Amino acid sequence: MSQLNLQQTKVAVIGAGTMGIGIAQLAAMHGHQTYLFDVDAEKSKIAVAQLADQLAKRVQAGKMAQQLVDSTLANLSIATAIEQLAETDLIVEAIVEKKEVKQQLFQQLAAICSPQTIFASNTSSISITAIASIIPHPERVVGLHFFNPAPVMKLVEIIRGLKTSAEIATALTELMHLWKKVPVTAKSTPGFIVNRVARPYYAEAFRALQENVISPEQLDFILRECGRFAMGPCELTDLIGQDVNFSVTKSVYQEFFYEPRYRPSLIQKELVDAGCYGRKSGQGFYHYAQAEKTPQYRLPQMEKSEQQLAVQIKGAWLNLPAFIQRIQHAERIDANCVADQRDVIQMGEVTLKVTQGESVDLSYAQEKIVLMDWHADWSKAKAIALVASTACTDQDKAQVAAFFQAMDMIPIWSQDHPGLYVMRTIAMLVNEACEAVLHAIASEQHIDAAMKYGVNYPKGPFEWAESIGYNTILQILENLYHIYAEEKYRPSLYLRKKVALGQTPQQQDLQYRQAG
Repeated sequence: MSQLNLQQTKVAVIGAGTMGIGIAQLAAMHGHQTYLFDVDAEKSKIAVAQLADQLAKRVQAGKMAQQLVDSTLANLSIATAIEQLAETDLIVEAIVEKKEVKQQLFQQLAAICSPQTIFASNTSSISITAIASIIPHPERVVGLHFFNPAPVMKLVEIIRGLKTSAEIATALTELMHLWKKVPVTAKSTPGFIVNRVARPYYAEAFRALQENVISPEQLDFILRECGRFAMGPCELTDLIGQDVNFSVTKSVYQEFFYEPRYRPSLIQKELVDAGCYGRKSGQGFYHYAQAEKTPQYRLPQMEKSEQQLAVQIKGAWLNLPAFIQRIQHAERIDANCVADQRDVIQMGEVTLKVTQGESVDLSYAQEKIVLMDWHADWSKAKAIALVASTACTDQDKAQVAAFFQAMDMIPIWSQDHPGLYVMRTIAMLVNEACEAVLHAIASEQHIDAAMKYGVNYPKGPFEWAESIGYNTILQILENLYHIYAEEKYRPSLYLRKKVALGQTPQQQDLQYRQAG
C-alpha cells in the first residue's frame, strides 16, 4: 500500500450530528464524493438542509463563493442504507463514544466493504487498538480526531493503533494538508495528545480552589491576563460542561491505571453531584441566570504614588528581558544593575524574585521575600500575581505595590501557593508533554501544534519551556514534589535529560531551597 493517495477518494461519514455533518462538509468542499449516513435518515436530511442554510448565509455575508457552495452540496449525498457505503474508500465514524458500538459498526462495514476500505474513528479518547482488535484487517483502522466545529478548527489528531498501517497514517496526513488542516500524529493512548496534555490546566486550577487560596474569578483573570490563555479554567469547564470534563478526566485516570497526575478533583465532583454543569444548566462555577453572564474580576483601583523608587536589578534576567526593560523605562524607578548569581530585584530590605515553586511560608518565614508569578507578555502586562512572606510588613507590601504601579501594573496579592498559578500550570503542562514524548506518543513539534491549534494555547509546552528555561521548569517541579510529597509532581525523566544535556553556564543557579 505504498504511496497511497487519497486525493480522489470517495468518503463516507457516519453520524449526522454536529461533528458528522462538519466532517462531511469538509470532504465535500474539497472535491470528494461524500456520503452522509445516520441510522435516522431524517436526521441526515435535517443536517444537510441546515448546512445549506448556513452556507447560503456565508455567501450573503461575502465570506464564501456561491460556486463553492454549489460544488459542496453537489458532492454531498445522503445514504439511506449502510449498504450504499460499500464502494467508498474512507469511512469516518462520528457516533456515540462507546467502544462496543463503534466495533459493531466497523464489523458491519467490514462485511460489505473492500478490505482496502479505511475505517477512521473520530473518537476523542477510546483506544484505537481496542476498537480495531476484533475488526477484520485491523491495519486499516485509524483515529481521525477532529475538533468542534470541524470546518473551523485547524487541528486533526491522526491516531495509530498498534496495528494501524503506517502508509494509511501518512496518506491521511497528506489528505488533511489538502483539507487545509494541521495534522498531528500520535500513538493510541488515553486522551491522545490534547485531552491528555491539557489535564493539568484544569487539575492545578481545581487544586488552588481546593486549597482555598484564590477565587474562581481571580484565577480565571490571572490565567487570561498573565498566562494569555483564551479562557480561564473555571469559565472554560463551565462552557465545556462540568459533567463532560469530569467524565473525560475520570476516563483518562482509569485508563492510566489511576496515575496520580490525572486524579479527578473533589471540587468538580461537587459541582457535578449538584447538577451545576455550567452554562447549559445555568450554574457552574458562575451563575448564568444573572444579567451579567460573563464572569468578571475587576482589578482594584489604586492611586499612583509620585515617590521616586530606587531598586537594584541583580543578575542577568536572561529569560525576562522585557520585564527588565519595563523597569528601566519607568520614569519613577531608578534602577541600578548589579552582577549576581541570582535574578532578584532588591528594594531596600525586600527581595523580589520569580517563583521557582517554593512556599514562602515554608522557605522564607524569616526573610522579607516577595515571589511573583510568570507573565507571558511583560511589555503589555496590566497585572501580576504576588505572594509575600510573613516577615514582610504592610509597608513592605506597599513598597512592592508602588514598584509595580510605577510600571502601570496592578499587583494581585495571593495567599501562599507554591509556584503560584501561571508558572505552576505551565510547569505541569510541560511535564505532561515531556512524559508523552518519553513514551513515544508524539513528537515535541506535534505536541506544540496540537495544544496551539486544538485548544488555542498561546504557546506549545515546549515553546514555553524554551522561553522560561527547562532548568527553571525542572526546579519548580522539584520544589512542588518536595513540598507536596506526591507522585503527581514527579519531574519527567525526559525533562531531566533535557536539562542535563542542554543547560548552559549562563543560566541561573537553581538549587533547591530547603524549607525551614
